[in-house]
Amino acid sequence: MSYINDYVFDLALAYIDTNASRLDICSQEPATYAAATATYTLGNKTAISVAAPTNRSPTGRQVVVGAITTGTVTGSGTVTHWAITDVANSRLVATGALSASQAVVSGNTFTLAAFAIGIADAT
Repeated sequence: MSYINDYVFDLALAYIDTNASRLDICSQEPATYAAATATYTLGNKTAISVAAPTNRSPTGRQVVVGAITTGTVTGSGTVTHWAITDVANSRLVATGALSASQAVVSGNTFTLAAFAIGIADAT
């Protein structure tokens, strides 16, 4: 059986906790910083809250992104993914699919429930 110490996972997750500064809602999953913040973005929220790494169930480690209640919609379309970026370093740090797609209209606000980003233990 493979083993990776939690400290190693925490180093990766702590980067998100320490450097994540913006969350974008996107029309498709971005693969780059530019795609997340310009090409596919339909809205964003800066100054996001990300908790320190903790245990993940059933295995591994995770960080929790705090709920967003006042995101700004900047374009109209259908949102399918979220992307978290490190703006200071122009770096895409994490992406994920929404549980359901959502139509948005420019000028409105968006909300997202808190969610976890995790790494499973090695098997």
